Amino acid sequence: MICILMGVSGSGKSTIGQLLSQKLGWPFYDGDDFHPRENIAKMRQGIPLTDEDRRSWLSTLRSLIEQNQNAIIACSSLKESYRDYLEGERTDIVWIYLKGSYEEILERMQHRQGHFMQPQMLRSQFATLEEPKNALVIDISLLPEEIIDRIVNLLD
Repeated sequence: MICILMGVSGSGKSTIGQLLSQKLGWPFYDGDDFHPRENIAKMRQGIPLTDEDRRSWLSTLRSLIEQNQNAIIACSSLKESYRDYLEGERTDIVWIYLKGSYEEILERMQHRQGHFMQPQMLRSQFATLEEPKNALVIDISLLPEEIIDRIVNLLD
């Protein structure tokens, strides 16, 4: 099974992914680590990525998915077309949507250190977001431990 943690930047994908990886004993991959340097440079400058910018990144993540039996991947997957592409022919992907309000996530982003995604880009993330119809929806206002317990219970 591949669990993909999705949502806008600042929703907790990396934190929850690492904790879920420890709980399940599966490898964790942070989608941000697979962005080309050009994408990271654009985001550092506050320039939203285009579909074309994301193409090679999504291709790399799809290859990663195809190479794994069990894994947890943090990937914004904001559009349904991105999710469809990442799924390919796999039928064992579980989408986990970490959902929160703009205000809650903006506050988180303003307090985190060293991340390339600038808080002023959050509006474009919400504008691009197409909420999934086939995902486990998790409220990010819960404590991380509660989120992990909820995900594990829903996976059983």
